[in-house]
Amino acid sequence: MTKRGAELLRAELHKLKTVERPANAAAIAEARAHGDLSENAEYHAARERAGFIEGRISELESKLGNAQIIDPKLLDADGRAVFGATVDVESGGEAATWQIVGEDEADIKAGRISVTSPIGRALIGKEPGEVVEVQTPGGLKRYEIIDVRYE
Repeated sequence: MTKRGAELLRAELHKLKTVERPANAAAIAEARAHGDLSENAEYHAARERAGFIEGRISELESKLGNAQIIDPKLLDADGRAVFGATVDVESGGEAATWQIVGEDEADIKAGRISVTSPIGRALIGKEPGEVVEVQTPGGLKRYEIIDVRYE
């Protein structure tokens, strides 16, 4: 994952541990105070939320523990599109710029595509001047690679 992606996951993990978990514990305690737990919907919802929070904390800790952090500025891939690279493409007269990132970081509106997406897979290993064809839900698209940067 990119350095930026790791920072986002760390921020989410911090929020879950310091804000969400304590707030949910307070909600459970409040719901318990209302009496009979077997018919207490607030209590069951808070317990379910606690399970979600703990599961997400565990998932984030695992991802961060196993992650290999890539700083795109330190890449030297001889102009080829690699994980973390920013690629300028053109298709049918329309230009686009995408950074190739991990699945957790992908956000097409922000110009970040997953390395496992059809477009991401097609771009990997390519150089400026090459043309890739990608089967998209809208049909076959041709993209000419204009530039590859490591920023």
